[in-house]
Amino acid sequence: MFGRLGRLYRAQWHALRGLRPSLIGLLWRIVASVIASLLALVIATWLAPGVSEAGQPRVIFAVIILGALDVVVRPMLLALALPLGLFVVGLLGLIFRILAFAIVLPAAGYEVDGFVSVLIASLIYGAVLTAVGGLLGMTDEDSFAARTVAQVIRDEERAPKTDVPGTLFIQIDGLAAPLLGSLVRAGNLPTLSRWIRDGTHRMTEWTALLPSQTSASQAGLLLGRNDGIPAFRWYEKDPGRLLVSNHPKDAVEIERRLSQGDGLLAGGGASIDNLFSGDATINRLTMSKLEGKRDAGATRSLYYFLLNPYGLARMLARTLAEAVKEVYQASQQRQRGIVPRMHRGGSYPFLRAATNVVMRDLNLALVTEQMLRGTPSIYVDFVDYDEIAHHSGPERIEAIHALEGVDRALARFERLVVDCPRPYRIVVLSDHGQSQGATFRQRYGETIEQWLRGRMAAEAVTEATQPTEQWGHLSAVLTEVSGTEGPMSDITRRALKDQTHDGIVELGPMQAEHEEAAPDAAPTDLVVCASGNLALVYFPQVGNDRLTLEELEAAHPGLVTDLAGHAGVGLVLVQSQAAGGAVVIGADGSHRLADGHVEGIDPLLPFGEGAAMQMSHLDGVAHVGDLALISRIDVGTDEVAAFEELIGSHGGLGGWQTRATLVYPSEWPDPEAPLLGAPAVHRQLKAWMAHGEGAAAQNR
Repeated sequence: MFGRLGRLYRAQWHALRGLRPSLIGLLWRIVASVIASLLALVIATWLAPGVSEAGQPRVIFAVIILGALDVVVRPMLLALALPLGLFVVGLLGLIFRILAFAIVLPAAGYEVDGFVSVLIASLIYGAVLTAVGGLLGMTDEDSFAARTVAQVIRDEERAPKTDVPGTLFIQIDGLAAPLLGSLVRAGNLPTLSRWIRDGTHRMTEWTALLPSQTSASQAGLLLGRNDGIPAFRWYEKDPGRLLVSNHPKDAVEIERRLSQGDGLLAGGGASIDNLFSGDATINRLTMSKLEGKRDAGATRSLYYFLLNPYGLARMLARTLAEAVKEVYQASQQRQRGIVPRMHRGGSYPFLRAATNVVMRDLNLALVTEQMLRGTPSIYVDFVDYDEIAHHSGPERIEAIHALEGVDRALARFERLVVDCPRPYRIVVLSDHGQSQGATFRQRYGETIEQWLRGRMAAEAVTEATQPTEQWGHLSAVLTEVSGTEGPMSDITRRALKDQTHDGIVELGPMQAEHEEAAPDAAPTDLVVCASGNLALVYFPQVGNDRLTLEELEAAHPGLVTDLAGHAGVGLVLVQSQAAGGAVVIGADGSHRLADGHVEGIDPLLPFGEGAAMQMSHLDGVAHVGDLALISRIDVGTDEVAAFEELIGSHGGLGGWQTRATLVYPSEWPDPEAPLLGAPAVHRQLKAWMAHGEGAAAQNR
């Protein structure tokens, strides 16, 4: 404890010295800091209910005392609390802020009604201080508190200096290449626009092969293989098991099948907030590494996050503001009659706030720590755009604002590089795009599972069509935090015991999927797994092998024809003995994939060039359904009809969902061939990393 405390005080001294590039610069920073703190305190005491002036308030006195307490007393409390667990650290930091206000405000001439008033005032103070500091040009990473945290990390990690470059991979989940190009041209993303215009980076796109969703793409990007992932959820007839990509046990199994030990992050890399580890040495919030996790390194990482005295207060205030903003924006969609749209009430405003604020701040802190440690390769997934685009639409203003937030994060990482023990090359990429459209249920009044149930008179049906991707990241945070040591972590584990299975927290619809996926679940006649506008249909009781069109016709006469003729279904993929392989069937024709033979009107035409290649690829993926359905695509708008209740979707075919993006340093050679599929991108990224290391070796 005393060693950590000494390093923290020493770091504060080094950070103070680092803020003095010149006498004028130091004076400006002092003046700007005082102005920001004064305005924050004035606004906080004005807005907080139950806080009033008892006389002439001594605002400058209050600001000085609050600053002194942060510098002198707060580090002692945090160092003392760390052995008791992260929740104690976070709780004690919040209590300290409240107590400081409870003591300082009356001493400075304010009357305070009670605890709630002090709590609100402290939260407003932290949020306003950040906002005012930004207006005055005092960015968060240039603040004294942020520099202190950076110095603590450098002191504790003691990473050696090297000229061998590291690579930081920023995945912007769900960002389509055409949308990125449009925003770069418009200047909505200043950092990325500057990189492209200045020529430091180049922008290209790659094709996400079916299924165009995160687990298949991330497995290919991080592990170099994505064999046997036919959708986000799928059913394996033998041994009769439903696999869901963001369930930790299933993620462990998927990575076990695919990893060869030489993933993208092998050799000391760090995986942050991903489904798979990429064979990284350091894993934070990584789904495939949550089981049995009691990682002291994770405790230390989150301790760094809590060192910033206003970080927690700012995060809480911004989280509440984000939830309020979501309610307002959803109401605006309704009032203006914007379509397509979906219900955005219930728990979603808070889920959006957790994703767009808490997860982004946490990822920023975790990546910052790894960069200051000099970790050779870092891969982080920012999911906030994808999450908001699912509910509001991928091109709507709410989603664009999320992208602008990620762009600001890129600027922070760019500025941070100068303080790191090694140079970093920054790569920005996505795992897929998104396509918009009213859902299948919105258009036709029932889900595809309900239509199949009625058509077949099936009784025992397993439906895996509820959106759960967004719940996985928050569940990972709670799992990792509750897995730390300390009495408060024990209390948290007990509080979440009803949502916890084998040490893994599963929130929202994930619990229902856990029961569906259980090996001892009741036998079922029909399994329907949806991933955007892709649906896999299984008939478990008919046999363990993939059924043919002829076998399905014998068991369920006319079913495939009726499915293909449904207005909401664009394509039906099925094996056929008569066709000698896979055939794609539409309402007015069929397309034989083996030789391209078409009867009637080619059902693949509305889906554009490459559709036959995409369907052939899906047909070759192990565990694909007896039937694979792709929804209709609307001519003129390229909108799809997702089988999940999401108006922005991915997983299937049509629109921008297969058009992923890649932004890379221009000093690297251009790809020699089109990048088809995530494994091809993985090979290119590995080649680029080797190129960077080789260039550094030649310069030494």
